[in-house]
Amino acid sequence: MTTAPAPTGHPLDLTTARPPGLTADRAADQSPYQSYVYAYPHKTAYRPLPDRPTLRELWAGEPQHALSLYLHIPFCEVRCGFCNLFTRIGSPEGLTTAYLDALDRQAGAVREALADDARFALAAFGGGTPTYLTAAELERLCDIAERRMGADLRAIPLSVEASPATATTDRLEVLAARGTTRLSLGVQSFVDAEARSAVRPQKRADVEAALGRIRAAGFPVLNIDLIYGIDGQDEAGWLRSLDAALAWQPEELYLYPLYVRPLTGLARRGEQESRTAWDTRRLALYRTGRDHLLAHGYQQVSMRMFRRAASPQAGSGEYACQTDGMVGLGCGARSYTSRLHYSFDYAVNATEVRGIIDDYVATEDFGRAEVGRSMTAEEARRRHLVQSLLQAEGMPLAEYRARFGSTPAEDFPAELAAFGARGWLADDPLRLMLSPEGLAHSDAAGPMLFSPEVRALMADYEVK
Repeated sequence: MTTAPAPTGHPLDLTTARPPGLTADRAADQSPYQSYVYAYPHKTAYRPLPDRPTLRELWAGEPQHALSLYLHIPFCEVRCGFCNLFTRIGSPEGLTTAYLDALDRQAGAVREALADDARFALAAFGGGTPTYLTAAELERLCDIAERRMGADLRAIPLSVEASPATATTDRLEVLAARGTTRLSLGVQSFVDAEARSAVRPQKRADVEAALGRIRAAGFPVLNIDLIYGIDGQDEAGWLRSLDAALAWQPEELYLYPLYVRPLTGLARRGEQESRTAWDTRRLALYRTGRDHLLAHGYQQVSMRMFRRAASPQAGSGEYACQTDGMVGLGCGARSYTSRLHYSFDYAVNATEVRGIIDDYVATEDFGRAEVGRSMTAEEARRRHLVQSLLQAEGMPLAEYRARFGSTPAEDFPAELAAFGARGWLADDPLRLMLSPEGLAHSDAAGPMLFSPEVRALMADYEVK
């Protein structure tokens, strides 16, 4: 996922490993679109933990005054052609109830592992599609966050992801009453032909109706997700989608390049054009979208995120994406401590996903970490650099030195020299920042900062 209020990720987390043997430097030369980096290391670098450490020992001594909380709902009504998320389409009778039962058990185990005075500064519900749940189930989800975990949802920023079909009045009323400050709607395109091309069954009229219900519910921040690079999409179509979104005056807009990843519907259908032509088209559409939003009073926060000037922010001043202290609940969530990032198993294939969800629902003891990646001092530096540099505001050099006792140039001379040679760095003596061209190439710049060990693990990961 960034400065976005959903710090564990986003519905369009399309990151996978690059092909084995492709180095970071060669990757950047070949394409500006390597992977969407919202967290580091990626889940494909996680492995089963042989010692299965207890959550109590993992969280002992960790700062817990401003934790972030993420609840993952792995259900969707359909799978879009581009989606490689951990998600199940539909649910047999009783499965959502059983899933919430397991989520409640996990929340109890996690809360026992945290300090008595642990405090949450930020919360998010993601997926999947959290609004796949009924209104009554959403009430229970909020109860788990509040009564089990102790997160005061009406006092902290709460971000929730939704789809047009599930953004019904009764669900939205529950979310608004329980304190949701940001509602993120996955639209992707307002052009029906483009939606069909992306294998996303929706009509513009239904999207507009959903946006009307969302605005009527009164959420302080509306975010709209759009995708560029869809087969058949040209500049005129892209501008139609942008203007349709702008008509609702969203506080935030996310512009995502389309990725076609293994095991997705678009991958099975096959590519429609050469990679070089597609890259050229995506870069041109990115620049068109960026310039259009800047001209309409939006500020660029990252390659993807744009915020309307003077609009309220759904984030928290106490949370930064570079810090640890992420508590994830649900079988698709991840958690971060300073020493270990951990989660459950990850899959894309429908059968594998169903098996993982079934195992999660059957679990009684959630007191141990099962899958993860230990964080060394070097990896902590890389994580901070990756997640700071990919923001438009960059990173104060003094902040990095205060935290690590060194400078990025001392720690990563080769990587930053490569960025400089490509013209990706801005000339600022106090901040390490990407230039506009560097920001446009964020999806190549991020992977260039991955450690050799993480790249090797990602390359060895068996997609399932």
